[in-house]
Amino acid sequence: MDYHATTPLDPRVLEAMIPFFIEKFGNPASRQHAFGWVAEEAVESSRASIARHLGCEPRGVIFTSGATESNNLALKGAAEAWKHKGNHIVTVQTEHASVLDTCKKLEKQGYEITFLPVDEYGIVDLNRLKDALKPATILVSVMFANNEIGTVQSIAEIGKLCCELGILFHTDGTQAVGKIPVDVQRMSIDLMSFTAHKMCGPKGVGVLYVRQTAPRAKIAIQMEGGGHERGMRSGTLNVPGIVGLGKALDLSIQVMAEESKRLGTFRDKIFGEFSSRLGDVYLNGHPTNRLPNNLNVSFLYVDGNALMMSMKDIAVSSGSACSTADPEPSHVLKALRLPQDRLHSAIRFGFGRFTTEDEVKYVIGRVVESVQRLRETSPVYLSHLRKQKQILTS
Repeated sequence: MDYHATTPLDPRVLEAMIPFFIEKFGNPASRQHAFGWVAEEAVESSRASIARHLGCEPRGVIFTSGATESNNLALKGAAEAWKHKGNHIVTVQTEHASVLDTCKKLEKQGYEITFLPVDEYGIVDLNRLKDALKPATILVSVMFANNEIGTVQSIAEIGKLCCELGILFHTDGTQAVGKIPVDVQRMSIDLMSFTAHKMCGPKGVGVLYVRQTAPRAKIAIQMEGGGHERGMRSGTLNVPGIVGLGKALDLSIQVMAEESKRLGTFRDKIFGEFSSRLGDVYLNGHPTNRLPNNLNVSFLYVDGNALMMSMKDIAVSSGSACSTADPEPSHVLKALRLPQDRLHSAIRFGFGRFTTEDEVKYVIGRVVESVQRLRETSPVYLSHLRKQKQILTS
């Protein structure tokens, strides 16, 4: 139940990757012999397939080690390349740490950063975004779908606005690509980051899409040496990972419609059962503009960490996998301005391709049992029950 942190590798992806660990182990940069040619052909085949699914040209697909590197390359590269035009960057308070921390570093280097707030559902107000833009604005970065609460932003509208004003638009598409339809041309996206291991692919490989058609998205090189990936990201390519990423996205696109329907049914069933059997349960994030496989729920009168520890046989989380060492409530939930009791009682459920109906039923029963048991020992909950009883009897 933590598919947003990572996903199991699809056996069909592994099958596609295995030859490139053993007999087809060549370096795609070795163009003097057949080992290199075979590896290069595999890389370019994956690049073309990924580009087709994104609606872009293959040369716009730049391979990286994952979404964190892609986000860093996009933001730092754009900031440096367009510094002659301005120094203002706009992003959102609910972004992933790899965007927020990069922006904070750029801020220390003299860039002006605007961190836009969101509403109670995690949605960015387009008028507020428009008002934040100025002549010095060179980049807007807004996450496609939030990794904690599943809220999906109006990416096409944001992209159109940026395009009309000649401002680069970057989106962290890590949770969106392979889950919901993404078309970088139609949505006017200039830069987009994503990774393989969120779609039943391998860890350690990702993509930064960089628009190569007019208006071209220019970014400055951040990794020197060798000139790989058309000079935008030097370093020997992870051929098995790239093959796996291509296969993972192929499979995700093939099953997207069916999978979205199935997982959306699971999501609604789980929340419906929690609400009817427990009460005092709140959905975090947008009720409709959300990922089909995401459910973020606050169970009042229960500490989220205590709930997780009480059911160690179930993998859930209280926020991003990149921030689990932080004892503070999620920065995403804080940005929604939730009451303290909802902040501290929130749990994220994420499910995917290999989640079964039996697992869903088990999780529902296990969570209901754990919440009820924890509430029975909660002084706050017992006080709440007494007050309710007094109201009824009066």
